[in-house]
Amino acid sequence: MPESNQPEDYLERLRHSTAHIMAYAVQQLFPDGEHTVKLAIGPPIENEFYYDMEVPRPITPDDFSEIEKHMKAMIKANAPFVQETWTFDQAREWFAERNQKFKLELIDGISDQEVSASDEGVADEGVSIYHNGDFTDLCKGPHIEKTGECRYFKLLRVSGAYWRGDSNREQLQRIYGTAWETKNDLQAYLKQREEAAKRDHRKLGRELELFQMHPESPGSVFWLPKGAFIYNHLSEKVRKLYLSEGYQEVRTPLIYDSSLWETSGHWEHFKDDMFLIENEEGDPTSALKPMNCPAHMLIYKSVRHSYRDLPYRLHDQGVLHRNEATGTLSGLSRVRQLCQDDAHNFVTEDQIADEYERILGLFQRIYGTFDLPFRCDFSTRNPDKFMGDVDVWNRAEDILESVLKNNQIEYTVDPGEAAFYGPKLDFQVRDSLNRDVQCATVQLDFQLPERFELIYIAPDGSEKRPVVIHRAICGSFERFIAMLIEHYAGAFPTWLSPVQCVVMTISQKFVDYATEVQQLLLQKDCRVVLDNSDDKIGAKIRQARLQRVPYMLIIGEREQQSRTVSVRSRDEGDIGAMPLDSFVDKIIREVDLDF
Repeated sequence: MPESNQPEDYLERLRHSTAHIMAYAVQQLFPDGEHTVKLAIGPPIENEFYYDMEVPRPITPDDFSEIEKHMKAMIKANAPFVQETWTFDQAREWFAERNQKFKLELIDGISDQEVSASDEGVADEGVSIYHNGDFTDLCKGPHIEKTGECRYFKLLRVSGAYWRGDSNREQLQRIYGTAWETKNDLQAYLKQREEAAKRDHRKLGRELELFQMHPESPGSVFWLPKGAFIYNHLSEKVRKLYLSEGYQEVRTPLIYDSSLWETSGHWEHFKDDMFLIENEEGDPTSALKPMNCPAHMLIYKSVRHSYRDLPYRLHDQGVLHRNEATGTLSGLSRVRQLCQDDAHNFVTEDQIADEYERILGLFQRIYGTFDLPFRCDFSTRNPDKFMGDVDVWNRAEDILESVLKNNQIEYTVDPGEAAFYGPKLDFQVRDSLNRDVQCATVQLDFQLPERFELIYIAPDGSEKRPVVIHRAICGSFERFIAMLIEHYAGAFPTWLSPVQCVVMTISQKFVDYATEVQQLLLQKDCRVVLDNSDDKIGAKIRQARLQRVPYMLIIGEREQQSRTVSVRSRDEGDIGAMPLDSFVDKIIREVDLDF
């Protein structure tokens, strides 16, 4: 998008304001809508906004034109956004008269501080209220000056949502839209969405026969042969890289007693997201692992370590299970069963900088292979919630920031957003649609070594605590493959394509030579199939192109007599006739790749 002269947060305020206008417009669809449409929350999100609400009947995209008509009327009125502070009693009375139960719950939460003041907007004496025209809402703001600034908008979709994200509470409708400063910006975003829909990994996963999802096992992937190849090939390339960098691969159990999770802290903080296993009395006493770190702590602790053993790097691609809510599951991007290129690096404090340098080198090798630029969000210590020594934290944060600068990594600092056990780096890759996708996290951890009483023997013979670095560069393979499918629109590079070449005959007279070509390519470890069907050559080419196959080799009388192949490339078009050996050399060069 072009540069804007507006303040940095202008688009966020514009979208927040448009969400208010949309909520008012929905109320206009129904008789006495101010009372019958019960509004929940309506925040801006990346590039879009939404509003959650309880409505007398379901809203569908067929309603969008009517909602947008009411929105345009308010925008044309160019009403100002006006902020007031109301007392709690005044706010309760106003929203109670209109049966706005969700607003009343928020007000009660604000008054007894169950709801964060920074989230909802609070003054010592009351709550923040915004008016625009005839619409009034509980809101922290900020907003733009007038409704007329919201004229470049579009409603996008509807979905369901639970109030407060709790499946035991009311199910609401969530209406999404987008708003931009200029018409060109809006059109560019809608065009990007249109292209993204074509590249949706769930759609391409079906069309390219990569994977399936079934309600009999929600959130778990059924990898079909082509998808399984991509998964395994990526996994093996990553494994080979890590082994060359001094990592040792381990395989660890799936089920652990609750005592392990109590030691790690997951039983207290992560229990609701775990698949629990009950004993004979019906009490949960064990669980499927949602992450590998506690198991790796046990492995480290099982033997005595010297400072000479560090860094000690454990890599694990074991199966993980996380009890994600049904409504949050989404193709490969959000699943219940997953695998990661997970590793835990045990280091001394003096080794933190060098180890992060090595880890960033791995990022550059893996992401660079896929032409994925990346940036980093750097979360630093929350002064009110952290574990360990302040000086150690400060040194660690200085080290991480220095490493990012030395490697010229684009980054932003998120003050106070680190977990209580250590500073964190979250990596966002930018795909071919210019979207940021979070894949990886590198987390420094002072807590688990303390909880598990891990030690190493220092040069002076004393016992010291190691520091643990949690890192997964691809993140989950499922999510990473989803991103790759959309990044390449299913047209994977030759080395990762499940089928690299289709040998196709013009007629049945040339099947013998075509079979010879196929066998030679198979002997060179090329992934090749033979299409000797009776279909016309044009239909065979179209089918191969639909499957995003990198190369098509056409075999006819001329090719048979000259022992050549006529080559069509997915990316370059018609290359023409080539000696068979020359094509073999070409494809071998393309697939000879390691991270």
